[in-house]
Amino acid sequence: MASKVAVIYYSATGSVHQLAEAVAEGAVKAGAEVRLRRVAELAPEDAIDANPAWRAHLDATADVPVASHEDLLWADAYAFGTPTRFGNVAAQLKQFLDTTGGLWYQGKLQDKPATAFASAQNVHGGNESTLLALYNTLYHWGTIIIPPGYTDPSVFAAYGNPYGAAHPSGAGAPTEELLAAARYQGTRLATFTDRLQAGRQD
Repeated sequence: MASKVAVIYYSATGSVHQLAEAVAEGAVKAGAEVRLRRVAELAPEDAIDANPAWRAHLDATADVPVASHEDLLWADAYAFGTPTRFGNVAAQLKQFLDTTGGLWYQGKLQDKPATAFASAQNVHGGNESTLLALYNTLYHWGTIIIPPGYTDPSVFAAYGNPYGAAHPSGAGAPTEELLAAARYQGTRLATFTDRLQAGRQD
């Protein structure tokens, strides 16, 4: 039976969305069933409209389903994506994570593999600290963190972040090298999930 991977993300202007799609592609390549989900937008309309790229991306991805607790219960593994906000997780994704207390208390989220990816304006704009901050929640859930580490050449070709694929958005759209690293991260997550599932069946 194919492992089930939920790729859940927040993206304002599209960079994290592109990474999420690449992570999902990598998981599918490894044979996983994937749900790609965005979390709800919390920003006021006037703030969104003040940035044409933000408005354009929100409109362009209106058909992407909004993440729910059911997606978390369905999945065998998680991949979370976020832009950085002062070196931390964006409020939109954090708000979604903060609603999961009941599931955590019931033990519904534990023992599942998880990974994360991020985007900041600059190469040193907080991507690493954002990923580490996001992993704090996943530690509390009791997940099994699956970082890319330095386990594939694609990681080195994409700025060499061992914590997860990370994009410097000030340089433009994600490069093919970075998307390849994100696909590898999705493949790695799905592969480890398959191994864990097989062990549980033995």
